[in-house]
Amino acid sequence: MSGSSVLSVLVIVRGRDCSDRRNMNGCEEGVEFLPANNSSKVEKGGPRRWVVLVAVLAAFLALSLLAGLLAWHFQDRNVRVQKIFNGYLSVRNENFLDAYENSNSTEFANLAKKVKEALKFLYSGIPVLGPYHKTSTVTAFSEGSVIAYYWSEFDIPKHLVKEAEQAMAEKRMVTVPPRARSVSSFVMTSVVAFPSDPRIIQNTQDNSCSFALHAQGSEPIRFSTPGFPDSPYPSHARCQWTLRGDADSVLSLTFRSFDVATCDERGSDLVTVYDTLSPVEPRAVVQLCGTYPPSYNLTFLSSQNVLLITLVTSTERRHPGFEAVFFQLPRMSSCGGYLRAAQGTFNSPYYPGHYPPNINCTWHIEVPDNKNVKVRFKAFFLQEPNVPVGSCTKDYVEINGEKYCGERPQFVASSRSNKITVHFHSDQSYTDTGFLAEFLSFDARDPCPGSFMCNTGRCIRKELRCDGWADCTDYSDELDCKCNATYQFTCRDKFCKPLFWVCDSVKDCEDGSDEEGCSCPPNTFKCGNGKCLPQSQQCDRKDDCGDGSDEAKCQDGKAVPCTEHTHRCLNGLCVDKSNPQCDGNEDCTDGSDEKDCDCGRRSFTRQSRVVGGENSDQGEWPWQVSLHAQGHGHLCGASLISPSWMISAAHCFVDDRGFRYSEHSVWTAFLGLHDQSKRNAPGVQERGLQRIIKHPFFNDFTFDYDIALLQLDRPVEYSATIRPICLPAADYTFPTGKAIWVTGWGHTQEAGQGAMILQKGEIRVINQTTCEHLLPQQITPRMICVGYLSGGVDACQGDSGGPLSSPEEDGRMFQAGVVSWGEGCAQRNKPGVYTRLPVFRDWIKAQIGV
Repeated sequence: MSGSSVLSVLVIVRGRDCSDRRNMNGCEEGVEFLPANNSSKVEKGGPRRWVVLVAVLAAFLALSLLAGLLAWHFQDRNVRVQKIFNGYLSVRNENFLDAYENSNSTEFANLAKKVKEALKFLYSGIPVLGPYHKTSTVTAFSEGSVIAYYWSEFDIPKHLVKEAEQAMAEKRMVTVPPRARSVSSFVMTSVVAFPSDPRIIQNTQDNSCSFALHAQGSEPIRFSTPGFPDSPYPSHARCQWTLRGDADSVLSLTFRSFDVATCDERGSDLVTVYDTLSPVEPRAVVQLCGTYPPSYNLTFLSSQNVLLITLVTSTERRHPGFEAVFFQLPRMSSCGGYLRAAQGTFNSPYYPGHYPPNINCTWHIEVPDNKNVKVRFKAFFLQEPNVPVGSCTKDYVEINGEKYCGERPQFVASSRSNKITVHFHSDQSYTDTGFLAEFLSFDARDPCPGSFMCNTGRCIRKELRCDGWADCTDYSDELDCKCNATYQFTCRDKFCKPLFWVCDSVKDCEDGSDEEGCSCPPNTFKCGNGKCLPQSQQCDRKDDCGDGSDEAKCQDGKAVPCTEHTHRCLNGLCVDKSNPQCDGNEDCTDGSDEKDCDCGRRSFTRQSRVVGGENSDQGEWPWQVSLHAQGHGHLCGASLISPSWMISAAHCFVDDRGFRYSEHSVWTAFLGLHDQSKRNAPGVQERGLQRIIKHPFFNDFTFDYDIALLQLDRPVEYSATIRPICLPAADYTFPTGKAIWVTGWGHTQEAGQGAMILQKGEIRVINQTTCEHLLPQQITPRMICVGYLSGGVDACQGDSGGPLSSPEEDGRMFQAGVVSWGEGCAQRNKPGVYTRLPVFRDWIKAQIGV
């Protein structure tokens, strides 16, 4: 190793002679690297010294890390978290005084002081709470014998928060010893509290948006958000309404109008109703946000004589708020009972209002001895937030040991005897509409006379068996079917489907077998003209099909050569995106695809759940118009497309039997109408017609070109129930199988009566080739077939001229067609025929500039 540069380690002590390695005590060590004179000695001792050095450094780092962790741990333990708990308790041996309703009364102050002292005494005995308690405030009292509502504030170390929450949630009892021999102990029971949203507690000393109301007899009392309806409710505020009734009463609360900020994940404005006077989550009855139509069921019942409504606002969006009424009614003495008859009905308490919380009802049903009994639930809504599907841990109906909950379609529960017991339970929070049920006696040997019985026990018409549609909720009507090869196709899963649906570009079989083996092999694209191309040629910006269909549904929105399958912008350029109009993205370089898009929007964000029918909600179809002819009442429908113009069917204005339907003066239009018997209701606007423009090519024999434009005698004012529908561009497509809605007041069945309430029905676009086969030599390119080949849903007499409303991007509605004609109403293999609206887009614009 001669000549090599080797380092040696010398320990030098500053300020002292520490060369004697035997005595190093008190020497300050430093490390210095020097050239070694004896390289061989260094080579022998060097590695051991390096190991020692590394070990020392590792130990130093470990100690530093440990010290840091300990410092972080103790610092974290010292971090305090402000926690506010809302709760309620019962004061024993106290009678409720009217003065307790007034928080400014002496009686209120005296009892509140006792409660606060008792709470402090209680917390002092709980290690995780006592040292960190700051203050408590009593907010209200109510009967029972006296219930106190309060909130308590704590400054709790962060690591103890969960333990503190558990301690507060435990029901406790506290007895404060008397201070004098003549005074009895102050006893509080059922003391419980829960963490609160800080927004609920904010500004508790500010009563500018706090209201207290007491029911007077059975008279409804009205209240609303500040400024309703002329100005929006305050932003970044907290309002509350304390509602009370007399002892032994319950309260019924109904929101007549409800319009607050749309529900979102950003913490939108929120209205909460509590079945208590303390805003605690476990006693919340409902949370509301968004906009509801007047027909929506917003009636709620209390379990006792108090309710609390809070409005917490965190946005600056301008909404009018709500208007509500409440009244008191006697508390139910019992729920359920014995029902002895061959048939009958029963329902959850206060149906169709929301049933009250904390209730149990049991019905014992008995039919004649020689019969069995079944219960059919015609409506069933027992839904509760944050409850997994199929987990009936909160609100439920129990029959034969099985629990039912959530939102369910019609179903049947039956017994093997003439008796059955139905039990209904609701917990202390979140209620729903409940249920409507009927019980029936039946012969066990023939439970569905002349009908087919589903495995669920429901009876349906025999002709619905093996028709390709699951009329039984469990699909049992479509199991073990033998399809008729003459007019049915057998899916791989043995379901039967109409033969006309094979190769129509819509998967009607669950396994898709009706679309297999069609004209184009796998990994190819089928052009609109039937030509097959490799998928690689789709969306390559080349018209490989020859009709442009391979470039029509591409989503990049790039300018391409114009074809019948592209969208033409106002500047003459074309984009290769399907239906780019009003989808929220500017695809045209001039932005014309996003112009004139104030249409197709509903004012209400919530829609009612349909029960046993197809009644529409008020304002659900704000473009729907009812046309009345002088002396004839409602005859046709129409759709609003601007403040002054409507679209209808030309055949509505053909003179017949001496009546001049073509004269504009004989017609009256009702806009914003929901119920034909309430044409004078608030929000309905009545207009005459100034002009009728029928298409010049209209044929009153074939109904080709069946479209007319109607000008109102004066413009309408847009409102929550009156809005225009969007008109599709000439290149707009409504593909086969697409779900579309038909609406109107027409006959609900063939040869039946017209409907009073606006009806709605969801139908789907039928393949044009299939339609031409079903209605030979009757279908033209200006017509579109929509419906179900199995029948059941269709437009009918009185619906003519009404719109086909198609939901598109972002929930916006476009008018796909106009109700025109059909063979009968809702007949099997006889779909409805409608005027295809995109074909007439240029004609409409040329006539009226819309």
